[in-house]
Amino acid sequence: RFFPSLYSSLINLLVLSKTMPNTTTRPKRSRRQRRARREDAARNELVSRSFESAQQCLFSHDYGTAFAHYLLALNLAPALKDFANESFRFTLFKWADELDSLGRIQELFDCYEQAMELFPVDEVIVNSMGENLFRMGFRDEAAGHFYKALKLRPDFPEAKENFYRVANWLVERWHFLMLNDHCRNRKYQLAIQKAVEGGCSTVLDIGTGTGILGMCAKMAGAAEVYACELSKTMYELACEVVSANGMADNIKIIHMKSLDMEIPKNIPKRVSLVVTETVDAGLFGEGIVESLIHAWKHLLLPPPNTLEAHHNLSQTGRVIPAGATVFGVAVQCHEIRRHQRLCVSSVGGLDLSAVGEIYSPVSCSADAEDSTEPYTTERLSRLRGGYIQLTQPFTALDIDFNNVQELEGLCSREVMQLRLPVIQEGVLDALAVWFQLHLDQDNHLSTGPQEDTCWEQAIYPVQTPLNTLKRGDELLVEVSCKDAYLRLCCVAVVRDKQTFHLDNVNKEPSKTLNPNPEAELCSALAGLQTTPEKLTLSFTLESSEIALLNNITYHNCFQRAMCKLLASLKSMRSQESDVKPSSDPVYVLDVSEGFSVLSLIAAKLGMGLDEDNHISTGFVQAYSSVEKEHHQTMLRLLAKHNGVPESTLEFWLRHVEDDSAVLQRPAIEKLWSAIILDCIETCGLIREKLLEKATLARCLLEDGGQIFPERIVIYGMLVESNTLLQESAVQGMEPTLGFNIAPFINQFTVPVHVFLDLSTLECSHLSDSVELLTLDLMNSTANYTNNEVKVQVCTSGKLTAIPFWYQIHLDSELSVSTFSEDSHWKQAAVVLQQPIEVNRGEWVQLSIRLNKSIISIIADVTRDELLDMDPVTEVGPVNSDSLSEGL
Repeated sequence: RFFPSLYSSLINLLVLSKTMPNTTTRPKRSRRQRRARREDAARNELVSRSFESAQQCLFSHDYGTAFAHYLLALNLAPALKDFANESFRFTLFKWADELDSLGRIQELFDCYEQAMELFPVDEVIVNSMGENLFRMGFRDEAAGHFYKALKLRPDFPEAKENFYRVANWLVERWHFLMLNDHCRNRKYQLAIQKAVEGGCSTVLDIGTGTGILGMCAKMAGAAEVYACELSKTMYELACEVVSANGMADNIKIIHMKSLDMEIPKNIPKRVSLVVTETVDAGLFGEGIVESLIHAWKHLLLPPPNTLEAHHNLSQTGRVIPAGATVFGVAVQCHEIRRHQRLCVSSVGGLDLSAVGEIYSPVSCSADAEDSTEPYTTERLSRLRGGYIQLTQPFTALDIDFNNVQELEGLCSREVMQLRLPVIQEGVLDALAVWFQLHLDQDNHLSTGPQEDTCWEQAIYPVQTPLNTLKRGDELLVEVSCKDAYLRLCCVAVVRDKQTFHLDNVNKEPSKTLNPNPEAELCSALAGLQTTPEKLTLSFTLESSEIALLNNITYHNCFQRAMCKLLASLKSMRSQESDVKPSSDPVYVLDVSEGFSVLSLIAAKLGMGLDEDNHISTGFVQAYSSVEKEHHQTMLRLLAKHNGVPESTLEFWLRHVEDDSAVLQRPAIEKLWSAIILDCIETCGLIREKLLEKATLARCLLEDGGQIFPERIVIYGMLVESNTLLQESAVQGMEPTLGFNIAPFINQFTVPVHVFLDLSTLECSHLSDSVELLTLDLMNSTANYTNNEVKVQVCTSGKLTAIPFWYQIHLDSELSVSTFSEDSHWKQAAVVLQQPIEVNRGEWVQLSIRLNKSIISIIADVTRDELLDMDPVTEVGPVNSDSLSEGL
């Protein structure tokens, strides 16, 4: 807090410093000096009053007015900026929070602009501006602010974490894989070189990325090269790359979508060659069809006349790639299944049958909405448990990108039906799809599951309970192109000359959710009481939520831990009362992200027998923080079906005024008996502000209460993995196709890789698993966010990464691993900037630091270390059945 008298003293010092004689400057006329002194006195009085008013406004929480006073004072007296910096930051952040809550977003950004004019090199303000931009969806602009904050202070952990987080959005990891894919790069280069040497002298690179294909065209001898890129970050990156390679004057890069380009506004004339790689795992998902139709109509020269024996290539247009062939196969895969539909009938003592079928939103069924994505993506070779082919691979589609009529007619094509003989008995989980890209007649690229490719495969899940196939069956698959998405849908199975339609489930009216949640609930509850023809429902959850619901081990472990806590609380209350147990319920709050049934498990556990063998209905009062209407509907249905009274399960967000302040007392003078925190993100990272939430949660617990989980132990190991290196940065010292690209795109290298499955990751284990760090959510004094660990190398190799995962201790005896077979969590890994050669028997010292949700690890090899080290500093292998099984 800054008091007016202190400011007055500072201002007097400032005035003194300004009136001190300065021999290096010419003396001013006395008249001007007198005027300056009068002006200084008035200005200083205004500054002093402004500071005083700012402090008074802060005391009364009038942050907007305080901010205005600070702006005035600091603009008039810049010399006081350093002294008032912290107070100004505090005011800015409080006022910004208030503006955000009121929805006055433009004013919020205006305030930050004013603040950065005053403090242009304040990394905290710059980083905070980036956080607000990122939260509002302005990722490109946010990245610029995080990058600037890091330049101002390279060791600023908050800016570093923010930059890593946004870098994953702006420069996706497949950019590194593609640039490291030497076969892909070389084939594109050969196809472009052949076309340019054949007469294609003007080139447009659509979706240029780093600019590599446009530079290939220029190097091949193209007279004019243009490139367009929609992403601001990638556009700026391409400009840097092209300039560094001496082609800034030869390649014009345009920051816009190709669909918005016009002649002569953006490029002077039609080009003879378009090169592009705007394809995703499903071929058409990045809009290549729409882009090429527009290019043929507005940007490309007309295609060659097939009736002419000879034609001048410089007067005709063509596209690289020239076309593609799409392939598919029906597969059985448990890993796909458990993420796409409910596979269990009960978890944690809850019968789940009341909610019927549960599917992910990924669907290509006939009644799916146009906005629904028909496929997800996976790298089949890395799926846990592998997959089984139920049919032979089949050809789904051929497309000629040099035929504009074929492109225009793609979406209006008749649906094609394929009959696929079943060669292997199994459960039909999905159609896996890949393609072969025909760059020209001689150069082809395959994205097949057996190829060493930078692409994943497209997965079209089959979401129907009628999915068991037998050898000799025929699977009927429909292929269509709707809204520029390639759609493959399994519609029926032919067995013994009888046709069983797989999509009947989706076409029955009873399978469609009523748009009115309350009416739907009443109808569903009524249906639960009608027997044999009770109403059957289906619900949609995100794939991560489905995988969580399918995790039986986690829910059953939580049930046992909660049961122990309730028994302990019941015993404590009995001992504290001389007559009878307290009538106050046990308050349980579940603040898990997304859909969770943990609050309902707790509520059901409270339905035990009292001392008179009567059913106790009020021992547990559970609160769930789910906010989506269909999530609440599902929990109500499950509660009704499992005999849990409606009054014992409530939705907590209806009781709090501010959704951002979820952790509050259940009622005045009441405390929680259990608070369930969602600690680990599905991607494998610790959730942001976990320790802060745990600190607040502890303050809201009654004596004997508990946070679930109570402790998290982080484990890791040393590995050598070329795969992780390929996905993290452009590798090697040699230029990519002769171009200097690596130093520019490697600025976006992110050291922590997420969504890993360590059980299938191609790597060599160089050590046993070791404990890296422990987070005790029930005891803040036991917590540390920095640790030093020494790990002994058991296999010689090149240390490239330290993968890590978690043992989640629900209480002192019960725990689950995020590295188990049925875990819905993925793992993560820290990739070292420089790999380290290690030899068997050596010791590697790991310096671990946790900042917010990001784990950073520095590795250093201790040479010639004696093997009989002090056991206090040595960390040996972890003897855990669950971890050993996972490894």
